[in-house]
Amino acid sequence: MNVLWLQRLSCCGNTHSLLNCETFDSLLREVSFLFHPSLSAEGEEEVVEDVLKGKLKVDILLVEGAVKVDDERIKELCRMADYVMAVGSCASYGNIPALKDDSVCGLQYRFKEKGGLLGSDFVSKGGLPVINVSGCPAHPEWTAGVIRSLSRGIKPELDSWGRPKEFYSSLTHWGCTRNEYFEWKIEPESLGSKKGCLFYNYGCRGPLTYSSCNVILWNGVNSKTRAGTPCFGCTEFDFPRAGLFETKQFAGLPAELPIGVSKRGYIMLSGIAKVFAPERLKLED
Repeated sequence: MNVLWLQRLSCCGNTHSLLNCETFDSLLREVSFLFHPSLSAEGEEEVVEDVLKGKLKVDILLVEGAVKVDDERIKELCRMADYVMAVGSCASYGNIPALKDDSVCGLQYRFKEKGGLLGSDFVSKGGLPVINVSGCPAHPEWTAGVIRSLSRGIKPELDSWGRPKEFYSSLTHWGCTRNEYFEWKIEPESLGSKKGCLFYNYGCRGPLTYSSCNVILWNGVNSKTRAGTPCFGCTEFDFPRAGLFETKQFAGLPAELPIGVSKRGYIMLSGIAKVFAPERLKLED
């Protein structure tokens, strides 16, 4: 299966992420990269021209980075490919490059607004909309996993944002080693602490973000919350936000409650939790 990987307005973080994939060697045995900025000796222009002239077939087109709204070359390549993947939040939603530039967008989104470069009705030759592997960067196993599935003839089931449910159907909060601290509303006094929940004071978006970061660990060993850093919600359309290390509050309540939790339920449970929290959880590191 032929894969074409192109970069546009990007920090190249998703490329570096992919190169750290633990199963990268096996992926290279399953697919053939017509072009990848960090893997190919030949230039992008030569390969793209051969594709546009019909000399090379593209099974999977991957775009890393946000795109210009008038990028006709990317549009044409997307129409020619069997499947189209937006790798990273910039390619998915426009993200950072689109913050103050209306001429920049994602392949099928401009932040929350659907449309992007290709339009909301775009469907690839393989019968799927753009497959958004969001993240800043996207986890290497997510990217490799989708490529591998498509190469085996398996179409991923997508959520309402075009993300593969296999990797984006659970909250980042699920699998977090700090969940017990979350339940008893115990906060750490500083970042980097091994104990305490980072949601209440340090802006952790784990209970509000869909990703499998705490299930499929980075480099097989870690995640932001396990290292004592809050989740920034980088897989969601509204990333980045101001105040990444703080939790906005109104009348002592977080401005945004965990998905599925009502304000009334939160007030009742949090008050009880504070009073009856086990002493063992209050011990210093």
